[in-house]
Amino acid sequence: MKKILITTALVCTFAAAFAYFADLNGKWSGTLNAPDGNQYPLNYTFKADGDKLTGSGMSPQGSVDLTQGALKGDSLFFHMDVNGVDVLNSGKYYAAGDSVGLTIDYQGYKMHTTLKRAADTK
Repeated sequence: MKKILITTALVCTFAAAFAYFADLNGKWSGTLNAPDGNQYPLNYTFKADGDKLTGSGMSPQGSVDLTQGALKGDSLFFHMDVNGVDVLNSGKYYAAGDSVGLTIDYQGYKMHTTLKRAADTK
């Protein structure tokens, strides 16, 4: 009986975590305010699968795949290769506000932006 209860609790926990991050799936957009004063539009497509995060990012320089993407609790992490530079991205997903707070570490310069769910253009 104890094994059944523990197994049921674990299954429910994993199902809840999957449902929580299922809302992260889709298109997100925001604006990056760079240290040089310029603003850059950012667009991401995220795909959550368990504790893995895949997708791509689009900027004025083009499209780049996310690598080493991971999800842990309400936190997300991924890398992107931007013109040969490994850029670490880390952030938090806020389900209630339907936003992602993202910190982008580009060669030691840490910049913060907030992504909002992009309108679906089918």
